[in-house]
Amino acid sequence: MAPRGGGGGGGGQRTYGFPIYCAAWLPLAHILKPGAAGADADADASSSGSVPPPPMALLGGGGGEGRSGVPNKLVVAALDLAAAGEAGPALSAVPVFEAGTEEQVPYRMAVHPRGDGALVAFPNGCRLYRWKTQEGEEPQKLALQFDEEALVELKDIGLQLAVSFSVEGSILAIGGDGHLRVFKWPAMESVLTEADTKTSIKDLNFSSDEKFLAVNRSSGPCRVWDLQSSEVVANLGREAGEIFGFCRFCTKADNCHILFVTAMQGDYGKIISWNTTSWTRIGSKKITREAISAFAVSPDGAVLAIGTIEGSIIVLGSKNMRTLVTVKKAHLGIVTTLAFSQDSRTLLSTSFDSTARVTSVRSPKSNGPSIWPMILAIILAILVYCYMQHKEDLLAMLQH
Repeated sequence: MAPRGGGGGGGGQRTYGFPIYCAAWLPLAHILKPGAAGADADADASSSGSVPPPPMALLGGGGGEGRSGVPNKLVVAALDLAAAGEAGPALSAVPVFEAGTEEQVPYRMAVHPRGDGALVAFPNGCRLYRWKTQEGEEPQKLALQFDEEALVELKDIGLQLAVSFSVEGSILAIGGDGHLRVFKWPAMESVLTEADTKTSIKDLNFSSDEKFLAVNRSSGPCRVWDLQSSEVVANLGREAGEIFGFCRFCTKADNCHILFVTAMQGDYGKIISWNTTSWTRIGSKKITREAISAFAVSPDGAVLAIGTIEGSIIVLGSKNMRTLVTVKKAHLGIVTTLAFSQDSRTLLSTSFDSTARVTSVRSPKSNGPSIWPMILAIILAILVYCYMQHKEDLLAMLQH
């Protein structure tokens, strides 16, 4: 399918035949761990000059319960670099692997950052899927297998609207029907729980050092938990008319830590930034007049991205919130997921319209030294030199 949209940022799009609710890039470096037999295969591949596998993504969704005719499934798709044209690369039209999930639609997912499977949230509870390497001529072709013995305690807890692993994968947090549950991974020992049946959990996110967990509910402030003490360290309040949506911690190249929170205020979607030491609001900017339906921060902390219910994508620099890329109507339906690749150069977006889009992103070089002060210093030095060389002539001209 030809990519749609405009406003900068090359992107390629594919249709997969089912509404896509959730998606994530795969940490292939941790999933494709060569064993004793695999080491020889890798040596042979190295000697033959074979290239490493392309980036891959896991997609989940479907038509839900009933006889809609639209299957519920999980799909692994590779980035098709060979097919990249003017629109840029896209996910392959032919999946690496796909598996049906019967009557249960995959609604949310969290891929373990160190390759320990994928946690998928269904309407009735959560399941863990393990990675398997298919045998044959393509040893790096992946498959997923449902682990029936794992996560028994999460099997029938109902739909979880937010699921996330910490950066190192040692902690798991889930929330949905008012209950917040945080566990050590993989032992599943409880770290903290909180029940509030009057609100539902909309989003949650770990800080990169695994010290804090930010939680947004359907009403009230953004609550920040200290994971060492299991106590609340901050309740980040709303200004008049604000309704909080997503929350993401960000660590920039200068080791500066920021918490970004999206909010709707009247007709505007905005991004608010918070200092993670004093927990004070340090910035706020209105970004769009469309409701924000997805939010992501790049791994290098340089770029933010929002998706809207109208199918648009906006990419911004995290330092000054300046718009870098706008793709109006990137999808025909609501943007359900945004995910940056590990190198922060590629943005994956998905939608109810059954499409997955890959958008190329160039991070702003805001962390490096600017060339303009150096140019101005050189010009100033030249002017001073010229003045000193012709000082007497200039004074003589002024006297006349």
